[in-house]
Amino acid sequence: MQYEIVGTPFPAVVCRLAQNESMHCESNGMAWMSPNMEMDTNTGGGIGKLFGRAFSGESLFRCTYTARQGEGMISFASSMPGRVLPIEISPQRAIVAQKSAFLATEAGVDMNIFFQKKLGSGFFGGEGFIMQRFSGSGMAFLEISGSLVEYDLQAGQTIVVDTGYLAAMDETCSIDVQMVKGVKNMLFGGEGLFNTRITGPGHIWLQTMPASTLAGAILPFLPPSGN
Repeated sequence: MQYEIVGTPFPAVVCRLAQNESMHCESNGMAWMSPNMEMDTNTGGGIGKLFGRAFSGESLFRCTYTARQGEGMISFASSMPGRVLPIEISPQRAIVAQKSAFLATEAGVDMNIFFQKKLGSGFFGGEGFIMQRFSGSGMAFLEISGSLVEYDLQAGQTIVVDTGYLAAMDETCSIDVQMVKGVKNMLFGGEGLFNTRITGPGHIWLQTMPASTLAGAILPFLPPSGN
């Protein structure tokens, strides 16, 4: 499979597949494709994964597109201004991403629901109790809101991130929360009560405009309901 990321600020990834190569995406995830791409709608690994996606708020079904009778082309487009982030997954490298990050993967990549080990991280860390884990072998394409900033954390090295800015991290990283210090900071600082603390070793990907922040910026300009 070869790919090209095109467009800004609403990017898309255009994938060119050899005969019988396949791509996975959520239902309604395809933007455009060549006519020889064969579509199959499935549960993506059985009833257990179907219920897992239902629990996480994801689409219940997954679509698999396969190139038949020669090379094929298929594209997947971002739903908001930002970046399409390509990450190569291998048996030595699995990643954990925000639950809305999944755009598309090669057939060899397995996506599972990832539960935060610490309840505090799940309820207060900004990414929710449920995230997505990508393992296996192949390319994963993630949808990132805004621009992208990356860091390599050494073992024991920590970075503190405001709610929602963590897009993805190597599975070797750990995530926790810390309370904002000082009553005045909590009440008037505008940052909420908790921040997310990520500890290495591993690589992390941060997004500069979480979807919730974008929605909050647009909301004052929307007409009142009923007009």
